[in-house]
Amino acid sequence: MQILKNILAIIGLVCVSGLFIFSVQKAPSDETIGKESPLVNDYNVYALEMPEGLNFAGELVPVENPDIHERMDRELLVNTYWQSNGLLMFKRAQKYFPIIEPILEKNGVPDDFKYLAVIESGLTNAVSPAGARGFWQIMKATGRENGLEVNSNVDERYHLEMATEVACKYLKKAKEQLGSWTLAAAAYNAGNAGISRRLEEQGVNDYYDLLLGEETGRYMFRIVALKEILSNPSKYGFNFNKSDLYTYIPTYKVEVDTAVTDFASFAKRFGINYKILKIHNPWLREPHLNNKSRKLYTIEIPKDGYYKTNP
Repeated sequence: MQILKNILAIIGLVCVSGLFIFSVQKAPSDETIGKESPLVNDYNVYALEMPEGLNFAGELVPVENPDIHERMDRELLVNTYWQSNGLLMFKRAQKYFPIIEPILEKNGVPDDFKYLAVIESGLTNAVSPAGARGFWQIMKATGRENGLEVNSNVDERYHLEMATEVACKYLKKAKEQLGSWTLAAAAYNAGNAGISRRLEEQGVNDYYDLLLGEETGRYMFRIVALKEILSNPSKYGFNFNKSDLYTYIPTYKVEVDTAVTDFASFAKRFGINYKILKIHNPWLREPHLNNKSRKLYTIEIPKDGYYKTNP
């Protein structure tokens, strides 16, 4: 019986057009398992060495603590080996970071907060199940409290520059209340009151000493992992040319202080179509602008030569 099992283990039986064809394969043994020669173009997955000096806004991540080390290692692994998403982040960062960075700097918010936008939305105008919108995932009430127009006709949470200004305002207030940029970033996810309450309940004053739920507990580790990977593409196996990355199309501004009855016709006046107008002005939520209050809006129009449209 054992002889028969050994024969079956190394013989493949294939039926083709009624004929039986036997193919003999070399069966692995205890001595050869794990020592096979690699394929020419095989795929390898490697453990990652923990980088030194990991920090957020200059505030160190205490990876010398075993639980912090494991949680940081998890996010580095997940985001390194989610290659398609990683490449998209590199591509989009080239397009949108130049818009976000000067606004952060102007407001005195550390540059590292651009990576918060990466994990919040993937640098897209995302919509969350809870109703948050845009790159910075701003809730309706928060947007209105901070001066954004939010309704079915105009939603300025989708206006990248204006939304970044609101995010800066929120983060600076959180830093003042909570005492560190790390806690301010965590509060962007869980709220100032939520973080304050947990700090008091647990008798600690640092994010990395808190026991938190899954989402907020991973939040800072995800931000730091994306910062590390996006800052060191070749180190983490991402290969691309600058020409592979996305670029922001230059625009000029058109001011409007009246209603616009038809944005499709409006767009044609500038040599573009409705789709392109909406790509550059996603905060315009309907095919028309009500503007009963005669508010002054600024609409972005792409410069000539970047889009080819049919007449």
